[in-house]
Amino acid sequence: MPSSFRGLPPIVWTIFAGTIINRLGYLVTPFLVFFLASRGVTGADTSYVLGALGAGNLLGPAVGGILADRIGRRPTMLIGLIGAASAQGALFLAPGVWTMAAAALLISAAGSTVSPAAFALLADAVDSDRRQRAYALFGWGVNIGTAVAGVLGGYLAAVGYWLLFAVDAGSMLLFALVVAVRLREPKHTPTTEAATDGIGYGVVLRDRLALLLLPLFGVQLFVYSLTEVALPLAVHDSGLSPAVYGAMAAVNAVLVVALQPFATAWLARLPQLAVQSAGSALIALGVALTGLADGIAGYTLSVVVWSLGEVAVAGIAAGVIANLAPAHARGRYQGAFSWTWGVARFAALTLGVATYTTLGPATLWWTALLAGTTTAAATLALTTRVTRRTTHTLAA
Repeated sequence: MPSSFRGLPPIVWTIFAGTIINRLGYLVTPFLVFFLASRGVTGADTSYVLGALGAGNLLGPAVGGILADRIGRRPTMLIGLIGAASAQGALFLAPGVWTMAAAALLISAAGSTVSPAAFALLADAVDSDRRQRAYALFGWGVNIGTAVAGVLGGYLAAVGYWLLFAVDAGSMLLFALVVAVRLREPKHTPTTEAATDGIGYGVVLRDRLALLLLPLFGVQLFVYSLTEVALPLAVHDSGLSPAVYGAMAAVNAVLVVALQPFATAWLARLPQLAVQSAGSALIALGVALTGLADGIAGYTLSVVVWSLGEVAVAGIAAGVIANLAPAHARGRYQGAFSWTWGVARFAALTLGVATYTTLGPATLWWTALLAGTTTAAATLALTTRVTRRTTHTLAA
């Protein structure tokens, strides 16, 4: 194991292992369109269910951040995992489009409450110097589980869609068992700030530096999310088969799983925001190169470029936000960050696709390049303020 992950406490490794288990069951969402078609749901009705799934990712993080600070990290994770597992069964058994949409909303809302609580728990468990590495390990677990799930899902779907739901729900319940048995709620000493800040997001909204960083990270996440949304459209419009997109996804998975631990160890010696800015610019360049690709070689090059950027930025944004947060509000800061991530993905699904189909692919690729590089430069410009703030927080 690379040195970057050595010395992390057992709680971090427990969350890492549980995350792999959970993501191994990430099967329903990638195959949801195919499942809906098997139930006779097509066209506009499909968009209602997918829209509800996206909307849940906006609701869940906000609720999860508040619950993590209010009732605790561990109970919030259990509520999210058990709730999402129950919703999987509800979706499979739903008799109509609107009940399917309601179940899809619950799946994503409950499932996305877990990340703010898990991220806050990681921040509680390690000091500021190791948080980026802890978050990078968490992200590595996501990628390992997702890569295996991509292969497993195709096989199970061919046997029967009920298996997708059973494995997805089962993996969530197994992670919940890990949380219940292996994790312990950290003890927090009540403070004056905790009493005066209340339980809402006012503590984040009053933080000017966080309000500068979150939109910048949001735009960068939007550009990255185009790899899941616009890339398959581009591959399709090039006359290539869906298997080519599957191969591109495999290239990304292999690169990230193989390189991330070593990249984290090597890049840990460099200033975090400098690495974040460089990686975000690399992602933007890779996404923009999609517009120049017209064959397998071109698409492979673009995937390699943005995958290297993805490897570079792993865990940095979440770590920076965690270092800005007072101890009593870590859940809400991570809730705000997770909500930003949800908004970015929702915008990619809506604005990104609309730009591609109405204004043309070139407009989307140039916009991605400009947005990614501009926000990378703006993030780098905040280095001094972030360093001064985090140094002061640690000294206090």
